[in-house]
Amino acid sequence: MGIMTIDGQRVEFTDEPNVLSVIRKAGIDIPTLCYHSELSIYGACRLCTVENERGKTFASCSEKPRDGMVIYTNTPRLMHYRKLILELLLAAHCRDCTTCIKSGECHLQELAHRLGVHEVRFENVREMQPIDTSSPAIIRDPNKCILCGDCVRMCDNIQNINAIDFAYRGTDALVTPAFNKKIAETNCVGCGQCRVVCPTGAISIHTNIDPVWEALADKNTKVIAQIAPAVRVAVGDQFGYAKGENVMGKLVGVLHRLGFDEVYDTSYGADLTVIEESKEFIERFTAGEKLPLFTSCCPAWVKHCETKYPELAENLSTCRSPQQMFGAVVREYYKDPERNEGKRLVSVSIMPCTAKKEEILRPESMTNGKQDVDYVLTTTEIIRMIKKSGIVFDKVEIEAADVPFGIGSGSGVIFGVTGGVTEAVLRRLQQGHNRVDMEAIKTSGVRGDEGIKELTYNYNGREIKAAVVSGLANADKVIERIKNNEVHYDFVEVMACRRGCIMGGGQPVNAGPRTKRARMKGLYDTDVNTQIKKSNENPMILSLYDSLLKGKEHELLHRNFTK
Repeated sequence: MGIMTIDGQRVEFTDEPNVLSVIRKAGIDIPTLCYHSELSIYGACRLCTVENERGKTFASCSEKPRDGMVIYTNTPRLMHYRKLILELLLAAHCRDCTTCIKSGECHLQELAHRLGVHEVRFENVREMQPIDTSSPAIIRDPNKCILCGDCVRMCDNIQNINAIDFAYRGTDALVTPAFNKKIAETNCVGCGQCRVVCPTGAISIHTNIDPVWEALADKNTKVIAQIAPAVRVAVGDQFGYAKGENVMGKLVGVLHRLGFDEVYDTSYGADLTVIEESKEFIERFTAGEKLPLFTSCCPAWVKHCETKYPELAENLSTCRSPQQMFGAVVREYYKDPERNEGKRLVSVSIMPCTAKKEEILRPESMTNGKQDVDYVLTTTEIIRMIKKSGIVFDKVEIEAADVPFGIGSGSGVIFGVTGGVTEAVLRRLQQGHNRVDMEAIKTSGVRGDEGIKELTYNYNGREIKAAVVSGLANADKVIERIKNNEVHYDFVEVMACRRGCIMGGGQPVNAGPRTKRARMKGLYDTDVNTQIKKSNENPMILSLYDSLLKGKEHELLHRNFTK
């Protein structure tokens, strides 16, 4: 333990990684643009610069705390310095702030207001760059980039994709794919994590809001929606609710008010995935073939596996994701003229994930060559729609999701957190409801937000060895260990986004450690309060297998990744 003096206040520190963390521990919100605790230290923006008792200045994010340090965070010199930094950043920045997608949420804009930057004295002499709309997941606008490097380090440190990097030098510097390619021409997986850390509108969600508004306004169109588990614990805090609170009932009511004819729960689709994936796993495990079985719920991970490890494509589960299973089942259900009322069907999924926008366009995600889900709206987009409509979220009555696809089990709900798929599959394999056995699954190591988790489970006298991975750099580490015969797993769950879908690329930002924990707790609390704990005991699912799905299980619920 050590003691620092910060602005005259004595502050104890222990294992804080840098001076910045100690300053924040002291209750001082020092500004930063390039610092994220999970990314490598970059020290580029210099906004967190502080001064010691001798007048020396340094970036607090890259300085190790030492016992006896005396730090000043807000001297006139520092305030002038930070203001000048922001002026220079704004001088080389597109100034169409009022029409920017990030307006009102832009961290650069927020800091400019906070630090009193009311004019920019310098002319913007940077050459205008074309906007890259090639990806169905994200849009890149280099004219709004401030070269903070957050997206580059996210793509490198956490995802190990390296789809974008710095190019050129000095005033010509850009963040861009190699050789100025379009982002869709790279190995980008569409995870959207670059957008999560981008402090400006340089990287944003490729929105599908307008065509959904048009469909809602068309009297000859029946518009249905499915809501993913992670969405319900991320919407509320944008409308005054506690972080992580499950507002599914409110959200269903609001969507009905927006004009959606039916609102369903993707947890239902997750239950289908659990049943099909556990069946597939046991077949492979019993035969000892094509192991480990890698989950296929996350489209960013699937694309990464196909691109970087094509030899492992046959190890991917053939199951569609919950979104796609649900989309196929709903499309089949509404083929009945009595159900579609002679109207065109538009299927909309509300997801925490930007990669889902690309998933619906993949040929193997379609049924007989036809797209099952028409549009994907991220959590952020549905929040924008609600705010644009003027509907007061808090004033809307709670409503239940519609039948027959509105009831999901607790297993389906926990799909939104890392480890949720594995826990759901283990519940499916567990016979009965012995509380001790169910608690053993929960405490087996499947829960928690570590990037790599390992566990074993006894199934009919045989040990199942499983790994739970979140973050594609962690997936690479696990795969290398498997290929080098350092470890053996039978089942591997992979989510591209750290901590799973609750932190997906389409979720609202900024989301710090408290928000992450709250969203995770929100889904686990929902599971506790759900009477049906196991996917194979959902009566609506069992009824589906005896009716609409009979003889069509493979056609509607599976796809071939090896083609």
